[in-house]
Amino acid sequence: MDAPPRWLNPRQQAAWDSFIRMQEQLVGRLARRVQTDSGMSASDYLVLAKLTESGGRLRLMDLARLVQWEKSRMSHQVGRMAKRGLVAKEECSDDGRGAFIVATAAGRAAIEEAAPLHVDQVRRLFVDALTQEELDTLASLSNRVLAHLESQPD
Repeated sequence: MDAPPRWLNPRQQAAWDSFIRMQEQLVGRLARRVQTDSGMSASDYLVLAKLTESGGRLRLMDLARLVQWEKSRMSHQVGRMAKRGLVAKEECSDDGRGAFIVATAAGRAAIEEAAPLHVDQVRRLFVDALTQEELDTLASLSNRVLAHLESQPD
């Protein structure tokens, strides 16, 4: 017989509900603003940001791991971005099965234009709502949950 569910108590439920509402509203507002300001989707922005932060050239699987996506999702996203000229695929000379994803000049220009607008929104909607001590606590708590997630089976 299965063990009964371990329901959340009211304080745990309130913390979880608040976290989810905050995360969904914040991500939603930032995604809409990136789209409005730059014409890029939040996915375009994330891929270009991680790609350019890493030097502008990564293997597809490394990029997928970096943004925590499945290979198929990354392949579809890269395909859409390549059609718009934001990224290009380059064959990997030492591994015929692999490919590098490279930020194009247009992709670099797009992220360079979008990033200052995005960081202004992150600051306005998130950073400015908290003290530095609260930000440090949030970073510590987030890192603790991330470490816990790594220790748990998927």
